[in-house]
Amino acid sequence: MKMGLRELTMVLILWGSCCLFAGGNGELVLHFYKKSCPSAEMLVKEEMKRKMLSDISSAAAILRLDFHDCQVDGCDGSILLGNSNGIITETLSDKNFGIRKVDIINEIKGSLEKICPETVSCADFIQLAARDAVYLSGGPYIEVLTGRRDAVSGKKERADNQLPTYDISVSEFIEVFLQKNISLEDGVALMGSHTLGVSHCRNFQNTLWPIKDDTLSLAFSGMLEMICSNPTLSDISFAQNDATTLYFDNQYFIDIQSGRGLLKIDSEIATDPRTQPYVTAFGQNTQHFFDRFSSGFLKLSNYKVLVGGKGEIRRDCRFINS
Repeated sequence: MKMGLRELTMVLILWGSCCLFAGGNGELVLHFYKKSCPSAEMLVKEEMKRKMLSDISSAAAILRLDFHDCQVDGCDGSILLGNSNGIITETLSDKNFGIRKVDIINEIKGSLEKICPETVSCADFIQLAARDAVYLSGGPYIEVLTGRRDAVSGKKERADNQLPTYDISVSEFIEVFLQKNISLEDGVALMGSHTLGVSHCRNFQNTLWPIKDDTLSLAFSGMLEMICSNPTLSDISFAQNDATTLYFDNQYFIDIQSGRGLLKIDSEIATDPRTQPYVTAFGQNTQHFFDRFSSGFLKLSNYKVLVGGKGEIRRDCRFINS
């Protein structure tokens, strides 16, 4: 059977990620739970379907939860830990403002524990849930590698120090991804996750006051000024990330080229000569965006994972086992 160009591209992306991140001990592989919990991936997908039917915004929330977990000491499920055993939850960090739907992960874990006790890590099914959130919203299907184990510690201070700020510069943005062996093109593609969800005024009002970002269109900046006119409501007032906020598509890249960049970094990657060519290319070709997003997602999801005898498989994602 001949392999089409798209299929060949995805095979090469997956092969590259396996070679970069899966060690000689079979650390991360496709379908790690095929024998130990064969229904695990299907259960996660069905749970995500159910959650998205009841609240379509769940997709954006789970994808953001996933990215924020991976940014802090790697993809280890530490963001799910609550306050116990001297742990101060990462979700209390100001940089994790707006993190929600953690309960979805806890509920999925509860379902998994009933059929496969102490088998599937919280770190793994955050990745699976995020993959399904993207796919069920119209995005690409990403063959996520599994075999991660869970962190036994988490600290708010780590999130404070390691998560990017809402007003990150392009140079800082480039450095964040290069540190994780993610190319600039793939890093820009990962910014396309902003195609889902909303942002609160507190995170983008610096583009309006005290000096308005002159790359914003007059109509768009006027709308944002109306939404964010009451500073006491900046934590609850919000705007859509792009014009198709419920669908995973390339509209984000189209919008930011027409003066509709919500966050400072959105506007800047559309004009900075280092990133602008990728923004243009993704805005013109949805499949190209999907391919590079898949590549970046795999690399980020396999960043600094715990494998083998490291960490543990938590029985409850909110607490370490002992």
